[in-house]
Amino acid sequence: MFLLNFSHPLLPEQLAGIEEILSQRVAELIALPVQFDNQQPFPPQLEALMASVPLTAEQWQTEPILVNLPSLNFIAALLLAELHGRMGYFPAIIRLRSVEGSTPTRYEVAEILNLETVRGAARKKR
Repeated sequence: MFLLNFSHPLLPEQLAGIEEILSQRVAELIALPVQFDNQQPFPPQLEALMASVPLTAEQWQTEPILVNLPSLNFIAALLLAELHGRMGYFPAIIRLRSVEGSTPTRYEVAEILNLETVRGAARKKR
């Protein structure tokens, strides 16, 4: 499985949590730091970011891909639209949560959210 990390670096214990939840090994972690210029249009910046992802068109459509989204909602929304276009479906994403009472604040893997499953359930309600 490819893990595309568009957010903060993931710690070894977070990777272990992901693998435990999915019962699957992360074969390749691809770090893709996101830093958009708020004074410039986002679509060209997204295009540049996606050009740095080392996956082929075939890999986008056939390999299992897990995504750690950037925290800025506008970029996350654009990225999800782009990923759906390349993959043909919405990816599963990681939800992190702060560890209660930790100082300094630490984050753990809370769950893996399968967005395609959410989409499928929502389609039944229209």
